[in-house]
Amino acid sequence: MQSKWILCTISPAVLLNQHQIANSPSEAKHFSLPMFKKILIANRGEIALRVIRTCKEMGIKTVAVYSTADRESLHVRFADEAVCIGPPQSAKSYLNRSHIMAAAEITNADAIHPGYGFLAENASFAEICTDYNIKFIGPTAEMIRLMGDKITAKTTVRNAGVPVIPGSDGLVNDLPEGKSIAKEIGYPVILKATAGGGGKGMRIVWSDKDFEPNWEAARKEALAAFGNDGIYIEKFIEEPRHIEIQVAGDQYGKVCHLSERDCSIQRRHQKLVEEAPSPFVDEKLRQKMGKAAIKVADAIQYEGLGTIEFLVDKYKNFYFMEMNTRIQVEHPVTEEVMDFDLVKEQIKIAAGVPISGRSYIPNGHAIECRINAEDPHNGFRPSAGKIGELHTPKGHGVRVDTHIYAGYTVPPYYDSLLAKVICRAATRDEAITKMSRALDEFFITGIKTTIPFHRQLMKNQQFREGNFNTSFLESFSF
Repeated sequence: MQSKWILCTISPAVLLNQHQIANSPSEAKHFSLPMFKKILIANRGEIALRVIRTCKEMGIKTVAVYSTADRESLHVRFADEAVCIGPPQSAKSYLNRSHIMAAAEITNADAIHPGYGFLAENASFAEICTDYNIKFIGPTAEMIRLMGDKITAKTTVRNAGVPVIPGSDGLVNDLPEGKSIAKEIGYPVILKATAGGGGKGMRIVWSDKDFEPNWEAARKEALAAFGNDGIYIEKFIEEPRHIEIQVAGDQYGKVCHLSERDCSIQRRHQKLVEEAPSPFVDEKLRQKMGKAAIKVADAIQYEGLGTIEFLVDKYKNFYFMEMNTRIQVEHPVTEEVMDFDLVKEQIKIAAGVPISGRSYIPNGHAIECRINAEDPHNGFRPSAGKIGELHTPKGHGVRVDTHIYAGYTVPPYYDSLLAKVICRAATRDEAITKMSRALDEFFITGIKTTIPFHRQLMKNQQFREGNFNTSFLESFSF
């Protein structure tokens, strides 16, 4: 397949890894490398649009895939080509690997960007892409497997010298063994599905008498969600912050990090608000966590963008939780404070361009609110349907990533995310004030959304003071 060529220059960047050497301007090297001619985006919604925009700026053609429910979606309209890959159900469309690969072949796409969710962390899909000589824009199948299985990941990280949460050495074989391990490490403990994600197959156990019912519930939920009922046990960290480090690694063994994001505002282990930098992390902790994240990525010679997620207790001890081997929903907050296009970096890394990482120099503060099609006044019940009027906020330092428009019908088949509002300002307090103004300006009719919830959160004094953890919303009155 013929490729067009571009001239890429490595920036004179300071890479945050003791194995890397900073290039001076006089030492900057020029690389003539083949860039992708056409990228198929194996996803939908706002992330598909996000990838299309960067591809257009890079001069790369795009292919959208869509289910029949997404026929009128904006990612279909703005891609250069579009292919219907099946009916509304995800298993028959966005998770249908043979249909996606057929779409890539008939459109002559030479790369596939998986976005997040769906097949983004599916090792066998990454292998299929390789078999078809189509570049998977992400890590290799082996890297996905190493970090995708929580037990294997924990062992890899521990061997790299990074702190992990005390718990079982592997999968727990049966109920008696589980109760024995829980007593040994001390209650409270948390049961986790080894193939888990999004809070599925996860239960907190506070005492021995509560262990058995939670054990059975976690296994059943894990089997239903992932086809794997394997469970492991960890010590439950009380009053934790959820802090993650953005990393990038190239095909030449170099890794850098782009500092942290705070994702502690969650409901049922689902993130609702993210910000960068964290109001809890000081420079000393940032340095320690950054070095630990690089150790994790180095341990598997990571290629692509990824996120190392940590739990941090109130004493600022941190523990590895998991690694996401894909771009995150919350990547815009890092882009805003770093002035850095992470999707562009993903594509360049996949094309063989050395990373252009840089030392972390905070430049303001960014906050992201996820606007979901849910009714916060009724237990965040999903709210699909047709949008009537729509007005999105504007102004300096306000960014809205969305795929919706007036008259768009929100389908009931997929994740409820409608939009992400990202506000950037010089300080955290100014960013919160700007977000509050932006949310007041954001209105959607026809369906229920989480906008009212976010409006109230931005006015909450504890949140404004940065005094919160992952349990904050349990006591948040709305």
